Amino acid sequence: MTAARALPITAALLTGTVALYIALVAFGNITDFDTNQQFVQHVLAMDTTFKDEDLMWRAVESEVLQNAAYVAVIIWETTAALVLIFGTFLWFRRDHVQARRVSTVGLLMLMLLFGAGFIAIGGEWFAMWQSEDWNGLDAAMRVFLLSAAVLIVIHLPGVDREGGSPGPGRDG
Repeated sequence: MTAARALPITAALLTGTVALYIALVAFGNITDFDTNQQFVQHVLAMDTTFKDEDLMWRAVESEVLQNAAYVAVIIWETTAALVLIFGTFLWFRRDHVQARRVSTVGLLMLMLLFGAGFIAIGGEWFAMWQSEDWNGLDAAMRVFLLSAAVLIVIHLPGVDREGGSPGPGRDG
């Protein structure tokens, strides 16, 4: 198998792996709503941080806002999972141009959620890093880096961007 033929298969499998992972995360959040709801509530309330009075004004104590944030996360995760499942389908269908576009959207959705949402906003704005019990920074970093690695792979040269076949001068 040539590199040009292996790359779309690799992209499909990696995209599918991330799709499966985030689909299971979303499914778990839906079917075990209370567990991660508590996580979001504690992070937003900042009740397990150092309680520095210079930071505590940032805390969100409204259960309505906390639950709205959690539901928004679940919707975002579910949408990203569906986008990545579709991207995986397109990779296997050999529609590489569309697969790359769709997969890029899904992966960027995850990078935004886990990078901007959990690492930046949760970790820094709500000082999640200070909590021994409700600190999701390691998990968020894993998803962010996994998504970034797959994003890099799906954009590697080696497949004709227009037709999915090897380009001129490549093994075919």
